Amino acid sequence: MTKVAVLVGSLRRASFSRKLAQAMIDLAPDLDCTIVEIGALPIYNQDFDDDGTPPPAYTEFRTAMAGYGAVLFVTPEYNRSVPGVLKNALDVGSRPYGKSVWSGKPAAVISCTPGALGGFGANHHLRQSLVFLDMPTMQQPEAYLGNVAKMFADDGSVMPASHEFLAKIMAAFTTWIGRTAPHG
Repeated sequence: MTKVAVLVGSLRRASFSRKLAQAMIDLAPDLDCTIVEIGALPIYNQDFDDDGTPPPAYTEFRTAMAGYGAVLFVTPEYNRSVPGVLKNALDVGSRPYGKSVWSGKPAAVISCTPGALGGFGANHHLRQSLVFLDMPTMQQPEAYLGNVAKMFADDGSVMPASHEFLAKIMAAFTTWIGRTAPHG
């Protein structure tokens, strides 16, 4: 069973992104998914790596990420782009140069917003970074989830109308991982 890191682009405990990430995990019985927290990572500073003194949080994150075979990104959109905390996690994991923890790992991107556009800007900005990081990223089905508040019942569960679509995304991601994960 593939270990999948789930990175949530919002730090808010009750964020729609976090609720959505948990729903996606629950819909993926063939994957071993875990939310990897990114909020405690100090802002990336290359001086730490150049000096050989990276903060312990960098080392812990890099070591943890090395143990995952794929990554699911669930993110809101902030100012038509990715939240800084998520971009910082990408930067920390991609360094020091030549030792990226991302290279070759299959990925999927799900963006969400209470508004109508579904986080289109965040989704595409994140994909630009993933191309550079050599992460084969699932293209279909696309997941730009607008009006995300309507996807959840009062108890936090996914509404029946959304369940099938979300399950389809995770089934496709499972297949994508099987097709694109490094074998060796």
